[in-house]
Amino acid sequence: MTKENINILISDDDETLCYLLKEELINEGFNVDIVYDGKYAIDKLKNKKYDLLLLDLDMREVSGVDVLKFVNENVPNIEVIVLTAKTEVRTAIECIKLGAYDYITKPYEFDQLLVVITRAIEHKNLFIQNTLLKKKVTKAGDNKIVGESKSILNILNLARRAAESESNILLEGETGTGKELFAEFVHSNSPRNNKPFVPINCASLPDHLLESELFGYEKGAFTDAKTSKQGLVEIADGGTLFLDEIGELSLTLQPKLLRFLEKGEFRRIGGVTNLKSDVRVIGATNKNLMEEAEQKNFRRDLLFRLNVITLTIPPLRDREKDIILLAKYFLKKKSPIRSQKRLTKEAEDALVRYRFPGNVRELEHTIERAIIFSDGEEIHARDLNLPQIDFGLSQSGFEGLDSILSLHEVEKMHIGKILAHFDWNRENSARALGISQKTLYSKILKYGLK
Repeated sequence: MTKENINILISDDDETLCYLLKEELINEGFNVDIVYDGKYAIDKLKNKKYDLLLLDLDMREVSGVDVLKFVNENVPNIEVIVLTAKTEVRTAIECIKLGAYDYITKPYEFDQLLVVITRAIEHKNLFIQNTLLKKKVTKAGDNKIVGESKSILNILNLARRAAESESNILLEGETGTGKELFAEFVHSNSPRNNKPFVPINCASLPDHLLESELFGYEKGAFTDAKTSKQGLVEIADGGTLFLDEIGELSLTLQPKLLRFLEKGEFRRIGGVTNLKSDVRVIGATNKNLMEEAEQKNFRRDLLFRLNVITLTIPPLRDREKDIILLAKYFLKKKSPIRSQKRLTKEAEDALVRYRFPGNVRELEHTIERAIIFSDGEEIHARDLNLPQIDFGLSQSGFEGLDSILSLHEVEKMHIGKILAHFDWNRENSARALGISQKTLYSKILKYGLK
């Protein structure tokens, strides 16, 4: 976070001190606002996002302690440095308990204050990074895109060129093709690479939770909202927001996302103030959003805002040259260091012949399972336990049947096979089928699968 992106609010009833301090901070490159009472400080904090508050304790109408209490309950992720002539230890302890970062007594040297400001901003940045780590822990090297086929090299080249722009990007592709890896690739090759990359899966949360995760909420917005909370669009400020499975976004939330994409403005749940955040949005979907728009399931205007640049990630069956390369990569990644296993020629041939409806993710799970259940140092074709997925259309699939199956019967049979293959793990089954868990659950109920 550079100094020109840092907003500082000074709240002190000493007008001369405020003016001089503001000039010094502006000369250092910060953005600075001034108010002369706690009442106006609270008004400012309600209507603008600040990174740092320099707060005097003794003010006429509303004291600094009251402002601290307001900040503690309503303004997450702002650092407060208390400036006061009081020297009692008890006062300092009270301020720290209320959430102040530090406490400096007047008179003070500006250089001393600048050191504390710098530390407070570093503390704020660490807090943001910690919040992101709680959302997603990424191990070093796990986000590597492996491949040397023509199709994957072409899309990597397009992604690299797209990364240089500020345009929103839509990633299309079947489930398991690695859309999040490509989103991370775009972010790491963009001018925003030193800012947060924040992912969220739009299909994993119900509407009300997804909205609060995206846009945050104010204290009292609902029963359990005991304090205000920042949304991911605020945390991602300056960086990239990745919306996975954006095709699952409800029609209720789509207009709110559209407004954010158009103006960079949003409101927390329960809030009345428009806040701003500068993020690049990358959406990902395994659906045809144009068809969804025609069926009134997805807004056209939102689609046009998202797909300024569209990148289509190829399925694994179109990357035959990469299958063994990826398999060996996963072998190295998943095997214990001292007992590295290897694929037999028979196993490699079986992998190349298989269609992988779950794409790279299914290949990774197949290799991980084979490592666990294979004996010795070699993995044979039988250890891969690849399902014979023929959609019920092979000769064996029709054995004993006197009539042609309907499309619904074929789908029921296929879903049943996939569920059985994955021991009824709905997450893995949905990935292999290329649908969301919500859709899979609906089909299980529809077909009475058990």
